Amino acid sequence: MDSLSQNGISATFINSSLTTKEYYQTLENAKLGMYKIIYVAPERLNSDTFINLLNNLNISMFAIDEAHCVSQWGHDFRPSYTEIANVILNLKTRPVVVAFTATATELVKNDIINLLKLSNPFTLTTGFDRENLYFGVETPSDKKKFLLDYLSSHKDVSGIIYCLSRKNVDSLYEELEKEGFSVSKYHAGMSDSARVSNQNDFVFDKTSIMIATNAFGMGIDKSNIRFVIHYNMPKDLESYYQEAGRGGRDGAKSECILLFNRSDIVSNKFLIEKSGSNSTKLVEYQKLNDMVDYCNTDKCLRKYILEYFGEKTDYDKCNNCSNCNSEIESTDITTDSKKIMSCIKRMKERFGIGLVTDVLKGSKSSKVKNFKFDTLSTYGIMSDYSKETIKEIISFLVSENYINCIGDKYPILTLAPACGDVLFNGKKVFIKRKIEKVKAKNNDINYNTELFASLTSVRKKLAEELNVPPFIIFSDSTLIEMCTTYPITLTELYEISGVGKYKADNYGKYFIQEIKKFTEEHNIVKTTNLVAEIKNKKIKIPKEKKSEKEPTRIITYNLYISGKTIEEIANLRGITQRTVENHLLECYEARNGY
Repeated sequence: MDSLSQNGISATFINSSLTTKEYYQTLENAKLGMYKIIYVAPERLNSDTFINLLNNLNISMFAIDEAHCVSQWGHDFRPSYTEIANVILNLKTRPVVVAFTATATELVKNDIINLLKLSNPFTLTTGFDRENLYFGVETPSDKKKFLLDYLSSHKDVSGIIYCLSRKNVDSLYEELEKEGFSVSKYHAGMSDSARVSNQNDFVFDKTSIMIATNAFGMGIDKSNIRFVIHYNMPKDLESYYQEAGRGGRDGAKSECILLFNRSDIVSNKFLIEKSGSNSTKLVEYQKLNDMVDYCNTDKCLRKYILEYFGEKTDYDKCNNCSNCNSEIESTDITTDSKKIMSCIKRMKERFGIGLVTDVLKGSKSSKVKNFKFDTLSTYGIMSDYSKETIKEIISFLVSENYINCIGDKYPILTLAPACGDVLFNGKKVFIKRKIEKVKAKNNDINYNTELFASLTSVRKKLAEELNVPPFIIFSDSTLIEMCTTYPITLTELYEISGVGKYKADNYGKYFIQEIKKFTEEHNIVKTTNLVAEIKNKKIKIPKEKKSEKEPTRIITYNLYISGKTIEEIANLRGITQRTVENHLLECYEARNGY
């Protein structure tokens, strides 16, 4: 809505947040043709008043966003979406119907076509790959410490932390606020007003971190999110990829980190058991298994995701995920597995992970003594392990189907048939761990960070005056491009990605003024448009064949594309900045035969 308004497009929305007076005024305005686009929650389609409105409007297109919600095989099935097809069929004149989704498998795609009754539709898949996103799966022994360390090294940028439960959200929020981080929280247990207020604080950059359950995010188009951390493993890959995909929407680099703990598998299985029919459970268990496989794989994470959604890749390593940038070490835990299985058997398969861990650890708790578990041969057999490590191994054995976790409120551990191969037939059990983490090298554009800070201040002031989120004015990637090419006229500003005529005409003068002031104060020589194009690699110049002595202009050019500024090259080579520009222009002329 805000983004459309700032681009000169008249739009409105109809949902439960409107008062009765606002609702009917919006309907009247719609009848008068005042809006180009109307956003509507699918639940509104149950209203006779709204259906009557639709039949009195000249609707050119009916667009369904998040179309995967129509399918029970999708990750966010919503019954209200099933009404959409009937509403369209009952319109006096059928408009063009389009459906959009970012995360749909082939099965879900077919469901969308059939359930929305699309007739011979034109289908377009633009590709699932987001090259600017770094994917990582980490298994820290202390999640909170990992998170605090990560956030300390990523200050002053926006990010989302997703948690599986409201309890985790509240706990992390208190922890991070106590540590002095700028943080908001969001979950369904909060009041509507608190959720709206916290969401606005995050969107308008008043707070930099949002901690939330999966209730947060749909419809959020904040473009400058630099990291998305999943504190707990989601229940399926569709949910994960959609939530992770909220990072880096401006095209700049963003990190998507999943903190994997095998106890999350147990938690998700517990949630599945509380869900609906057996057929629904079957689908959810299959999706959970795919999610666990993603966390356990030692192959390229990006390749795994893309192939899950039916997109073939022509590489085995993307060099931009934690698996491609680390080594995998397999550890034999057969002996530990046998100890755990034996302990569960001696405890008659009647108790949960907490008490089993206490017995293995050798706890002197009253519960252990009352059941006389301190007399078992497995009592204290893993006393040299921490409770967290024992629980991690147990959770791994649950995830690998050696142990069952049964029950809703108080789940108990039982032995699965597969454990017999380990106990009696010599089968080995291995757990994989990543070692020697090396983060992928980012080939970021070199830009003036001092100017970037100045332009973000200009953007923030404008956003506050207009009461819109800062990224609505210009995205981070647009400001970064300004900090590499230094546009000082409207014509030059039009060439920047993300700057349309409306924005240039309305906001351009403020940014041009700041850029002019900055370049004058710092004695920055404005490059020509041609040099700027070379810098942004819009014009590619191949290396000339080397002779005994490399031409001086090629030396200049190679220094330039390696990331050095014109000023740095001039100082390094002992020539003027104008000479540097001439060398670059000569390269261009040589390439084009001038």
